Amino acid sequence: MAFTAAVAIILAWLVTGPLFHFSDTWQLVINTATTVITFLMVFLIQNTQSRDTEAIQIKLDELIRVTEAASNGLMDLEELDEATLDLYRQRYELLARQARQP
Repeated sequence: MAFTAAVAIILAWLVTGPLFHFSDTWQLVINTATTVITFLMVFLIQNTQSRDTEAIQIKLDELIRVTEAASNGLMDLEELDEATLDLYRQRYELLARQARQP
């Protein structure tokens, strides 16, 4: 629906071109509108991605919690500082290399 509305607005703007003699103001209207919409969409997309990431983290935390062999200490890694995250990453990279060795 949003795409159809956007196409309709663009078509309406194009059709009004001859009416406004393709003036600078006519061009400025679409340029300003697209700039404002793009600016607002950045925040909308960022909010949506943050919510999605949070939901994924909760689901992963639940999987870690119910898996007996998993370490419950991994459940809130996103809250740790960079240095601690690097230590965890190095540890798991080592485990992955060891698992790949015959």
